[in-house]
Formats: sequence, C-alpha cells, structure tokens
Amino acid sequence: MTQDIFGQETSLTGSGAMRDWNAVQLGVLSHAAVTPQHLGSLLEAAPDFAMGHAAKGMFYVLLGRRELLPTAREALAAADAALVSGTALPRERRYVEALRLWLAGKPSGAIAELEQVLTTHPADSLAMKLSHAIRFVLGDATGMRASIERVMPSYEPDHPGRGYLLGCHSFALEETGSYEKAANAGRQALWMAPDDAWGLHAVAHVHEMMGDARGGLDWLTGREEAWAHCNNFRYHVWWHKALMHLAEGEVDTVLHLYDTEIRKDQTDDYRDISNGTSLLMRLELEGVDVGNRWEEMAEFSANRTEDGSLIFADLHYLMALSATNRKDATHQMIARIHADAKRGATETDQRMAAPGCAAALGLEAFGEADYSTAFSHLARARTGMHLAGGSHAQRDVFERITIDAGLRAGLLDEAEAILDDRRSKRCGYEDAYALARRELIAAGRDGLAAHSMPAQ
Repeated sequence: MTQDIFGQETSLTGSGAMRDWNAVQLGVLSHAAVTPQHLGSLLEAAPDFAMGHAAKGMFYVLLGRRELLPTAREALAAADAALVSGTALPRERRYVEALRLWLAGKPSGAIAELEQVLTTHPADSLAMKLSHAIRFVLGDATGMRASIERVMPSYEPDHPGRGYLLGCHSFALEETGSYEKAANAGRQALWMAPDDAWGLHAVAHVHEMMGDARGGLDWLTGREEAWAHCNNFRYHVWWHKALMHLAEGEVDTVLHLYDTEIRKDQTDDYRDISNGTSLLMRLELEGVDVGNRWEEMAEFSANRTEDGSLIFADLHYLMALSATNRKDATHQMIARIHADAKRGATETDQRMAAPGCAAALGLEAFGEADYSTAFSHLARARTGMHLAGGSHAQRDVFERITIDAGLRAGLLDEAEAILDDRRSKRCGYEDAYALARRELIAAGRDGLAAHSMPAQ
C-alpha cells in the first residue's frame, strides 16, 4: 500500500497510477480541464482500483444529465467488480457506497458516506471536496460550512490540500453570510493555491452580495490565470465578471463577455446554459435588447424537457423556453416536473415538488406577461428556492423575476417586502438592481397619490 499526495493510504501499487491519481485529485480541487485525461490513464493502468471507478461515477452524476447516468452506473459496476478482489481499503469502499446511494436517488446518503470517510480520515481532500460539491447541488450552505470546519484542524499549513480547503471554506462562509471572513479565507486560499478558482470565485461572491461591483471587478481583473486552466467552470467566473459590469451599467461589455467568453463554446452543459439564460434574463429585466441570443439557449433547452436530473437545471431550461414563447416545450417540461413531483421517489423528485412546481408555473406565467399569476407562484416558491441548489448569486435571478413580476402587476407593497427580505439576507447590503427597483416603487406610489388627489 502507498500513500497519496494527501497522506491517505490507497490500494494502488504502481507509481505511474499513483501519479495519475494524485493529478486527478488535484484536478478536482482546482477544476482543471485536464482531469479526465488523468482519470482515463489511471483506470487503464489500474483497472481494479475501485475508488477510481467510484470517483468517475460521481463525476458523471455531478454533470447533471440524464444520458450520462448509464456511464455512472457502468462505473459503479466496474467498482463492484474491483471490490471482489478484496484489495480495496475500507475508506475506498465507502466511496463506492456513496456512488451507489447517489445513483439510487439519495444524494444525502452519499454525503453521509463521505462524512464517514472524513470522520476517520479528515485530511482526505477528495472526500472534503465531493461532500462540498454534493451539498452545493442540494443547496445545503449550513452543511457545507459545518463539514469544512469539522475537518479544518487536521489540515496543517503544509498540507497540499489546505489552500483548496480554504477556498471551500470561503464559499461556505459567504453563503452563510460571513462576508469578511469569507473574503479573508478566499484571499488566503489563492495565496496558498494560485489555481484555486473556487476560492477566487468565492471572493467574487462576497462582492456580489455586498453590492460592490467595482470592488469585484478590481478583484478579478489581472487574476485571469487563476481560472484559465479550468474546465467549463471558467465560463462561470466570466459570468460573475459580467454581472459586475451589468451592475455598473456597462451593457456593451456584458454582451461582449457573453459572446466571447461565457458562450464562447456553445455547449449544452446545464451549468453553461444556466450562466447564459440567467444573464440574458437579467439583461432583459434591465430593458436591454439581447438580439437573437435567446434562440441558442432555447434550442438546447427544448432538447432537455424530459431530463429531470436537477430542478436547478430544469428551471433555467424553462426560462429560455418561456422567454422565446415555445409553448409546447414549456408545457411539456412543466408537465414532466409535476409528474416527477407526484412520483416523489427520490430526493430529486422532492425538489421537483418544492420549489419546482410553483417556480415552473411562475416562469411560464412571466413569459406570457401574466404578471399577477407569475408573482403568486414565484413568491410561493421563493421560501424554499435554496433547495433547488446553486448559490445565492445564481438563485438571485428568480428573486429579480419575482420582484419585477410584482412591480409589473402593480403589487408595490409585496415587491417592496421581497426587496426588504433580500436586503436582510445580504446582511443589510443592497445592489444597483435593488436601488433601482426602490426608485420605481417610490415613483409608482407618487403616481398613485397624484392620481387619487382631488381636483383643485
């Protein structure tokens, strides 16, 4: 038995396989685009490495696409076959069980298995990152933070995963409202691991939540190398930069970034679709003509109506469909979401039920300009919207649609109440979007008052 880069005992024997395994783990932590090549080399050199097959399976499930689940199941079968040899260590076997539970529709069970790994092997950075990633998909910010803080004492300053741990801690701190601590942790993460794009983007989240777009641009500008090596996560960092330019009113720059970076490679990965659709919606809410950019989003989304892997993905597909008046595809997706919710067989189905059903109906109504109905559905969904997964910044597009639906329906008090709640969740900070909507509410009230004044 040999130890990996994080000091964990493994059942691997060959030095070449161990080099690839270390590269895989570091690649996962840094979101490196080359990670799949290392994983392929590893499994070719060590086909009986059950943990490697389990990791592959979990990577595929994280991609959130129904057609990739058979590949994840093949990875589980390969892992089970490798277990028959009896060389897998107890820690490695827990990874296999985590994949099994996740494929059975129990991601919380997968988290529990990974947390058991961290109980006995707290310095296992891959388990730390995977637990963090699954909790992110489930919208469990409190759990993300608790998990990281539980293992933090085991990371000595020279631990190769410490910088990435701090990056995850930074993000968890931001998502739970500890902005100053989050910014400090993210800066330290990037100092220790210059390729920690997750930590870098966590600091961008801090600026987003504090309404400090100019500070966020100053943070990201000049640090492009920290995310240039990434897989499609690099598009998401560019998305953050575009949000900041939008907050500054620099619309031409936003559209340029959309065309040249965010949608540079027109993939149909749900994370890339969510970047595109949510940015286009924000632009339209600001009255910006986005041209024919919705059409590409809608074409991809129309092919995903039966996916049902993640409600977060489905709602972004639905955003594109409703924005382009694709009624048949919109109705098909909403019917499927409701059918999944009624089935209720998995944790994913439960999220289709809430917040999925109400949010989907709200997006449909918004696309049909039925703003009162849209507000009613979206306001009902928003209290549980965190269960859709993603971050505060990603889910904020639904907040904005809800508020704007209220304004367009003349529900000024109701829209203002959501703005107030949004401000409280941002620890009292407000951004350019919120300030502009407060001005609209004030103007609307002035207009109502003038209209109701008796003639002199």
